[in-house]
Amino acid sequence: MIWLGISILLFIFIFQAATILLLEFRRPAHATAWLFILFLFPLVGFILYYFLATEFRRSRKARKRAGMDQRRRARLLKMSTSVTDISELPESTGIASQTRLFRALRKGGELPISSRNQSWIFNNGMDTYESMFEAINNAKSHIHLSTYIVRDDDIGRAFQQALISKAKQGVKVKMLYDGIGSITLKDSYVRILREGGVECACFFPLRPSFLKKRMNYRNHRKIIVVDGKVGFVGGINVGDEYIGKHPHLGYWRDTHLKLEGDSVYWLQEVFLKDWEIATREKPDDPSFFPVHHCSQSEPVQIVPAGPNRRGDAIHDSVYAMVTAARKRIWVTTPYFIPSASIAMALHDAALSGLDVRIIIPYVPDTWLVHLATLSYVEEMMRSGVRVWQYKKGFVHAKTLIADKFVAVVGSANMDLRSFFSNFEINAHLFDPVAIAGVEQHFLQDLEDSTEINLQKFLMRPRKQKVKEAMARILSPLL
Repeated sequence: MIWLGISILLFIFIFQAATILLLEFRRPAHATAWLFILFLFPLVGFILYYFLATEFRRSRKARKRAGMDQRRRARLLKMSTSVTDISELPESTGIASQTRLFRALRKGGELPISSRNQSWIFNNGMDTYESMFEAINNAKSHIHLSTYIVRDDDIGRAFQQALISKAKQGVKVKMLYDGIGSITLKDSYVRILREGGVECACFFPLRPSFLKKRMNYRNHRKIIVVDGKVGFVGGINVGDEYIGKHPHLGYWRDTHLKLEGDSVYWLQEVFLKDWEIATREKPDDPSFFPVHHCSQSEPVQIVPAGPNRRGDAIHDSVYAMVTAARKRIWVTTPYFIPSASIAMALHDAALSGLDVRIIIPYVPDTWLVHLATLSYVEEMMRSGVRVWQYKKGFVHAKTLIADKFVAVVGSANMDLRSFFSNFEINAHLFDPVAIAGVEQHFLQDLEDSTEINLQKFLMRPRKQKVKEAMARILSPLL
């Protein structure tokens, strides 16, 4: 009888393992991670896999509902100045000589490169919030805010009051927040907003999404659009920690963009599709896409990615930039868990003599992810990649600079979750002045960081190496 029970349990385990291998044959790293969890927790592991690992994009109905509105896209293409040929770019832009990269970004990014834009770069929460509140207070038509995290703290309440104030003035206000990122947000906070006239929606809330197997797909975007003319995008959510009030992390280093011009149309488009996914509503108002009068000529591309869109636009654009670079690749990320292809591209770039630099945190906000990050440091440095740890506080910025032809600022970390699971959004900057601004902040961050010495790093305790190895096995799920 005992042997029969053992045989049944063994059969169930083999069946579960075979199911994972069959469903994850295209993603061997994911399969390894889930098999590891299944080995540790035989039944619970498979239940977690069922709810967390089901591919969102397998649902044709969801993909059809969440895809871009083609009629609205056609209208926006007529309103904006889309760059369809590299010859249309000013000669001063570095990408004007990168034909293959231009084609890869234009075709792979889904949204066009637009040429009538102006950008402002912020490197901390205080300056970012000041600019956001200025735009919100000047709103006349509408305010659309999407964020991963909302805190019920001083900054959160300041946003709450500002949004309610504008709603009472007749401005249409929508706020979208993520169900997991804002899981600690009190119902009373949202209730006060709604009573004040603000429309609020939760993206894949925990309870319903658990049954619908959407827990694993989070909206990590940070978008604000005011009157269809001013937009914000980057790494900053809504909370006190972004102005340095976190009790353990201290100073918070982040990067955020303010945009005006054609690129705001595409930020708006992404927000409206996310709102539709969360609410099943299709808001469509001519005031959402007004004629703007931006006279600057900065080329900018808005790049959304997520399980509802075709391909993996952010991952593929990062890979294209790394492989196209001929002089330097500078990366800032709080979490460094690259795909195999990007890790190999960085490895090959460094071996080829390119200046490859990566800034990661010294003090982490998530220890397991940080251990996984450190597991990649040794192999990167062995190939010639130079790695710094930020010491001034916590670095949460997500930026990339490839030569002098493109800089990236956005919500996507250099990790597998941002590349393949989350709803993310980046902005590609091609203007030399804008790229120089991102470069200036990167160089300042190097001054506030300490470079990791490979020989000393190799001498870390064996216990630490084991922790890193185990975290790395789980890294596809982090």
